[in-house]
Amino acid sequence: MSNEEIKTIISALLPSASFEEGGEWLNIGIEVADWKEAAQKLRNYEAIPFNFLFCLTCVDWKTHFTMVYHLRSTTTLDNIVVKVKLDREKPEILTVSDIWRGAEMFEREVYDLFGVIFLEHPDLRRLLLTDDWVGYPLRKDYEDPINMIKL
Repeated sequence: MSNEEIKTIISALLPSASFEEGGEWLNIGIEVADWKEAAQKLRNYEAIPFNFLFCLTCVDWKTHFTMVYHLRSTTTLDNIVVKVKLDREKPEILTVSDIWRGAEMFEREVYDLFGVIFLEHPDLRRLLLTDDWVGYPLRKDYEDPINMIKL
């Protein structure tokens, strides 16, 4: 399916969604308050069920965070990218690990390295760093005095 066809379908499915032009895959913007319901609709939409989350990450823009979800329909082989903007001072978003099981470890990684809190996550704890680690190394304001890392 073309990006325009997918955009038409998703516009009807998620009326509050916004779209970014110019990428290989359709980029969709969703408000954080609408994310859980939108994720459920994308996962269960009969014509194009985006039933496989193959990448989940976070981007630190210094003023805010953006959660980035890459989704694929294993029936139509279409891909989309969903972006959700988060408040940098209180980065919280509902987990989607109950919708896409693979999100559980991705969310733990983002929590560990960026400090994003995934509300209702079944096992939100550090994944890579030790429990006594201070700070979040992938944030742009992170400073490591030992290794002199400063962004």
